[in-house]
Amino acid sequence: MTAPHGINPNVPHSARVYDYWLGGKDNFEADRKVAEQTMAAVPGVRESARNNRAFLGRAVRHLTQLGIRQFLDLGTGIPSQGNTHQVAQAEAPDARVVYVDNDPIVMSHARALLNSTPEGRTAYIEADVRDPRSILEHPDVLATLDFTQPIALMMVAILMHIPDDDDPAGLVKTFAAAVPSGSYLVLSHLTLDFVPKETAGTYLAAASHQAMHRTPRTGEQIARYFDGFDLIEPGLVAAPDWRDTPLFADDPATWMYAGVGRKH
Repeated sequence: MTAPHGINPNVPHSARVYDYWLGGKDNFEADRKVAEQTMAAVPGVRESARNNRAFLGRAVRHLTQLGIRQFLDLGTGIPSQGNTHQVAQAEAPDARVVYVDNDPIVMSHARALLNSTPEGRTAYIEADVRDPRSILEHPDVLATLDFTQPIALMMVAILMHIPDDDDPAGLVKTFAAAVPSGSYLVLSHLTLDFVPKETAGTYLAAASHQAMHRTPRTGEQIARYFDGFDLIEPGLVAAPDWRDTPLFADDPATWMYAGVGRKH
């Protein structure tokens, strides 16, 4: 992979580390080094990333089958297989998706690789989830999504990048207030609830690297993000356990909670 203008390939980046774990090719040697070091220190981190991606696919497919045709994907990440619009438009070709990320390299890849069906629509905007108004009032968002009709808010593995000082719960409430009753929240989040204390300590040490920095939260903390939503079955659970058999059932450690809620 050749680095685009303005991108330093010698500085690892979390989106490219994640891309490497998913089996992608949009990463550099510095990213792969951090990814491999984290995998060596933290059992199951790559499998957990893949389980999280599989959860996204199952959730989007389920919501599309329920009749949802609009998706606001917050924190897109570098495109891999099974992106939101690919899953949704395979079920409903007229589905509309807006991807949001604040990373120029992510959006460059998105615009190049994520093509909509003729019946549907796919848009991409560069914006920061911590500034909801810049997203909700963006002309491309308003031209793609109808905010009088249900919308699925996709917050898959994004809130763990937002520290408490930036009020992630408040951000969720702002986005939720902008969509009508019958909309959905699709959310997954890093947790240490399912791993032994010594493993949690090893993870926190490995995640101290800038490219890997995350804020793990407990199930109780994550459940609060669903205020105003009714969790659908099976509730807030380990990501591999959210409906159907997980893609990587032999994951030696589960690191993610996942859930889908319907707005009152």
